[in-house]
This record gives sequence, C-alpha cells and structure tokens, in this order.
Amino acid sequence: MAQNLTDLDPDLLLAALRSRGGDTKSRALAAAAAAPPEVVEASDDELATALRTVQKAIYGTDDRQDVYQVSDAALLADADSSVAVIPSTSLTDNGDGTSTLTGPTLGAAFNLCPTEPFRDQPSIADCSGFLAGPDVVVTAGHCIVPASFSDVRIVFGYQMLNATTAATRIAGTEIYRVSAVLGHSLGAGGNDWAVVRLDRTVPNHSPLPVRTSGKIPDGETVHVIGHPSGLPKKIAGNARVRDNTPSGHFVANLDTYGGNSGSPVFSSATHQVEGVLVSGETDYVLVGGCVRSNVCPDSGCSGENVTRSTQFAHLLSGGGSTTTPPPWPGRFFRFPPLTRGEDVRQWQTRMSTIGHSLVADGLYGQLSKAACTALQRDRGIQVDGVVGPDTWRETFR
Repeated sequence: MAQNLTDLDPDLLLAALRSRGGDTKSRALAAAAAAPPEVVEASDDELATALRTVQKAIYGTDDRQDVYQVSDAALLADADSSVAVIPSTSLTDNGDGTSTLTGPTLGAAFNLCPTEPFRDQPSIADCSGFLAGPDVVVTAGHCIVPASFSDVRIVFGYQMLNATTAATRIAGTEIYRVSAVLGHSLGAGGNDWAVVRLDRTVPNHSPLPVRTSGKIPDGETVHVIGHPSGLPKKIAGNARVRDNTPSGHFVANLDTYGGNSGSPVFSSATHQVEGVLVSGETDYVLVGGCVRSNVCPDSGCSGENVTRSTQFAHLLSGGGSTTTPPPWPGRFFRFPPLTRGEDVRQWQTRMSTIGHSLVADGLYGQLSKAACTALQRDRGIQVDGVVGPDTWRETFR
C-alpha cells in the first residue's frame, strides 16, 4: 500500500488527508481527482507518511518570504498576479460582499516541530497559479480537473499582511469561478498544465508575460511564487536552472512544497514566466515525533520539476487572450455513420492541443464523439456528441 501511495501525486494525497477527520476543505477536490482505491482505503497515518515522502523540498537555506517582507517592485508585481486555487468548501460567504477562507494552521495540519517556520499560519490553498490573460489563469493539470472545475475558486490576495495577520477575509471582487477549461494535459515528460477561463475579466491585476518559444538559458536564476503547503502567498528566489535538457520541463533548486503545484516560475532576470511548478523532491521528514522540512544541498537531491510554458503557450495569444476561431465549415460532424474530411481533421487537431487524446485522422467516429461530449459538458453547452457551430466555436475559443 505505502509504495502505491508514493507513486501518486502529492496534491491528491494532501487533498485526501485534509478530507479526513471532519475537515472537509478539500473533499471536493479529492473527489474531483477520482481518488484511486489505494487512497480511499489508506489510513490517515499511511496517507501522511506517503505525503511526507513525495512532497517538495528546501534547497540550501529556506528562501521563502511573505509578500509584506518584500520591497522589490518587480517581485511585488509578479506576486500581485499570482493566485491561490482553493476548494469552494473552504470559503464562507459573509453576506456583505466578502468571504472568509477557513482551514487549520500549518503546524496542526502537518504536526510540525516547534522550530518550523510559518507553523502558526493558515494552510488553506490546495494549489497555485497565475493570471495569463484578462480572464485566463494557468495552473498545473492535476490542480484543476476538467470534469469538476466548478469545485474550485481562484483567489487573489491570500497573503500575510504582517507577521501575525493573514488576509483570510477576501472581497468578493477578488474571488473567481472557472467558467471553462481551455486546455488541459496531465501526462509524462513534465506535460502537466491547465489553462482555464474565469467567469469574468480581472480588472485590477495584470496578466504576466509568458515565454512562448525557445527555452530558458542554462543556469538562469529563477524564483517562484505560490502557496507552499497551502500557506499564504510566498516568494522564494536564489535558485537556478539545474537541468535544462528535457523537452517538456526543466529542473531547478527551488524551495517549494505541496501547494506550490501550478506556481509560476520566473526568470529573475526578465520576470517572464518560464513555466509552472509541478513536482519535486521529498518535502517533510519525521524527526523525533514531529515533522520538519527536508533540507537538501543546493546542488543535491533531484530538484523541482517545472513544466515549460511553451507546452501551453499556444493557448495564450496577445498576453493571454485566445485566438479567433476559424469559421464553422457548415456541416455537422456526427457518428454514426462516420463523418470524414479535412475539416474533421482540423477539429481533431485542435482538440488534441487542448487536452483531448485524439488522432487527427479525419474520421469522426466513436472516440471523436466521446471527446466532443466531454468538451460540451466542460463548456456548459448542449451535450449531444455532435460538432455543430456552437461546439466548433467552443473548440477554438
């Protein structure tokens, strides 16, 4: 059982663990992720042990800082457009245009040792992300599940106001729902990302610049912004690209934890987003009955994996706005019988780039119909398995 659990994503383990013992803050996310039998059947201790084994790590000294501790204007601008991905069950509507974020302290959630930093701060967020367009957010693919995106909220401003006070009473204008999944991938080779549309335009935060071609220089200095272990927003720098050879991701010695999944990783020279944090080294270790951060040498352990932004940049045009859809070809794609043609191939090609596993063979058959039905369900349009003008438009939106 333990070996099976350690093969799973740490954010899934964290969501499942938090759903135990009356704390339902992540129950929706755990259900949306379709927790496998190993998770459902595991005890709390087994889940906690597996989580400590697979989460992310600290390299050298802990470089995480709260936003209020930072004075650099460029870093603050980066942080302003970074978001928390929070289960809807963790927000309570106050009836006055605000909502309160609720969750345990980090120390209580993880049985942290008394000397661990941030142990008295709340642990609420499940993942992180960033604003890539006026109404577009990017995160990790395992953070937002296309079939259940209504279970999460995108929240700006969850951060520490000073050494003792967290901003957990959030204005409704800073809380967004996901209205559509524009693209989603959760595969091998670091191909772990999601691009989502929000329910409205974000008027008071600026989309971040994103690399759309090429790759980050070898050895480049990088920093990451997000919500490690669900904490209020943290900025962590003084890291470098350690392995730039994989095509779909790169490896850096960033100080990150579970909850940092989906965090934007920036070139510290250009403040351009180079990718999103998705996985990494062991995070916590059990020492003398309590839990401490796992500390690796700057050049040691395996490093943190960052999905390259070029994996999803095709969905971000002009600072995050989506491309104008090509005109509908004027005929409906149905099955049965098979619908054939280059227009079918064009639709299949687009579907494959936004996260649906289709071969662009120009044949609209059973697999194409299933993908069409999934898209229609995700986008909230009529579910009939037929590609008509509305489905065509949503495919290329």
